[in-house]
Amino acid sequence: MAMLNREQIDSMGFAYVGEGAQISDRASFYGLSRISIGDHSRIDDFCVLSAGAGGIVIGRHVHVAVYSSLIGAGRIELDDFCNLSSRVSIYSSSDDYSGHSMTNPTVPEQFTGVEHADVVLGRHVIVGSGSVILPGVNLYEGVAIGALSLVRSSCEAFGLYAGHPLKRLKSRSRDLLVKESAFLASKMVKG
Repeated sequence: MAMLNREQIDSMGFAYVGEGAQISDRASFYGLSRISIGDHSRIDDFCVLSAGAGGIVIGRHVHVAVYSSLIGAGRIELDDFCNLSSRVSIYSSSDDYSGHSMTNPTVPEQFTGVEHADVVLGRHVIVGSGSVILPGVNLYEGVAIGALSLVRSSCEAFGLYAGHPLKRLKSRSRDLLVKESAFLASKMVKG
């Protein structure tokens, strides 16, 4: 995987890209002026980030793995230490599937019924491979989503969820918060 150098990143027109961010030269971006990427975050090969009016905000130490996509007109926010496994799709917009409206982006807005709603992933959220997150979802701090899950509604903090329909399986340990504190302290000592 080849990463863009800082000069290349700065020339692209992002709203913001933090220190130590790594961006694959094989990732695709649309609406660059509405995309912010925090310090030490990484966007891998073949990801698509398409920011509509709400924009995409990626925190610090976030990983977006290969073939993932973040798409829609609503705001998409990934807070610090989030991890999206490969082929995760996050949508902040969705067509009306009822048949009352036409669908697809080639049709003028007056004939479609697209709904837009913000999507927020809190700190330390991890989403398993192949999962889909739909508009209006809030995954609170520490949520873990199992592979191949469909997430249509918000999930409570530090829960482990999986499946379709999505079910809460158990609580997730908060030990990672102690590790986070130690990690951040080690960076202060080095820095």
